[in-house]
Amino acid sequence: MISLEDVPGIGPVTVEKLKKVGIETLEQLEETGSMTAFLKVREMVDKGACLSFLYGLEGAVQRKRSKELSFDTKEELRRFVHSLDQE
Repeated sequence: MISLEDVPGIGPVTVEKLKKVGIETLEQLEETGSMTAFLKVREMVDKGACLSFLYGLEGAVQRKRSKELSFDTKEELRRFVHSLDQE
């Protein structure tokens, strides 16, 4: 099991938010998925969680830095967050 603290691109604030929703390892984050983890954090911990936070989660899932995510992935995540903001 890989601790969230050991994941490049995941800082202590993100780790704390994820732990508050029951995600404590990279494997748990991968199983949950970045969008579902984002929703849990947004609903239970930080109503202001933003797109950059989601990029960081997806980067961790893909085991790369968020700036290395593909354009298509970033666009999908942007649309997801935008749809939430429209509700």
